[in-house]
Amino acid sequence: MGYFEAIILGLVQGLAEFLPISSSGHLALLQYFFEVESDKVLLFTVLLHVGTLVSVFVIYWKDIWELIVELALTIKDLCTGKGLRLAERPVRKLGVMIIVATIPTALIGLLFNDFFNGLYLSLVSIGTGFIITGFIMFLAERIGTANKGIEKMNFRNAIFVGLLQGIAICPGISRSGSTLVGGLVTGLRRDFAVKFAFLISIPSILGSVILELPSAIEAGIDPSFIGPIAVGVVVSAISGFVAIKTMIKVVTNKKLSCFSYYVWILGLFTIGYGIFFA
Repeated sequence: MGYFEAIILGLVQGLAEFLPISSSGHLALLQYFFEVESDKVLLFTVLLHVGTLVSVFVIYWKDIWELIVELALTIKDLCTGKGLRLAERPVRKLGVMIIVATIPTALIGLLFNDFFNGLYLSLVSIGTGFIITGFIMFLAERIGTANKGIEKMNFRNAIFVGLLQGIAICPGISRSGSTLVGGLVTGLRRDFAVKFAFLISIPSILGSVILELPSAIEAGIDPSFIGPIAVGVVVSAISGFVAIKTMIKVVTNKKLSCFSYYVWILGLFTIGYGIFFA
C-alpha cells in the first residue's frame, strides 16, 4: 500500500463515516479493487477509525467536556444518595441516553460478529446494503419536523436508535444515516437528531477500535506502511470534520435525496459487478 491508496482510503473513511453513504461498504470496495489484503492493513483500518473519532471530538468538544464533568457530578450525587436527577440535569440525561443507545448496538455487534464479517466477503451483500441505505435516506428526507429535544427523549427512543445503529454494522448500510432516521422516527428535532447520532458514534467507534486492536497488533504491520498510514489517518480526521459540518447543513435543509441516488447507483453497480465479474 502506497501513499495514494492510503490517502484515498483515509479520505473515503472520513467522508463516508459521517455522510450517509456507509464507510464500511466503501472501504470494502476500495480494498477489493486496490487488491489490498485486509489482514495486512488491519491496524491501518483501526487507526482510520481513530482519525474519524478525532473529528467528532473537535466539533463536539464542548458537549463532550460537559458530559465528562456531568459524569463526575453524577457519581457524586449517587454516592451522596441524591439519585440520578435526570429531569433536573439535561446534560446528565443526554449522557444516560447515549449509554442506553450503545447497549443494543454492542449486543448486536458481539452476538452477530461472525455473520457481519461474512457479509464483507460478498459484493452482492455490500451492494444490497447500499440500496437499503438509499431508501433510509429517502425516508429521512420525508419525515416531518418534530420538536423533541433531550428533555422529552425517553429510553425507548434511545433503544430504537441503538438498534438501528447495530443493524448498520452490515457493510453498505450507513451508521450515520440509520441513527439519524432512528432519531427522526422517534420524533427528535432534526438538529438534535444529528447531534445525538454523532455523539453515540463515539462509544460505537471506540468500541470497534478496542475490539479490533488486539488482532491488529497481532497481525503486525509492514514498516514501509508507516508513512502512508500516518498520512491516511490525518486525511481521515480532516475529511471527517468536513463531513460532519456538511451533514449538519444537509439534514437541516432536507437535502438527503442526493445521497440516495448516489448509493442506489453504487449499489446496483456493486451487485452487477459481483454477479457477472467477481
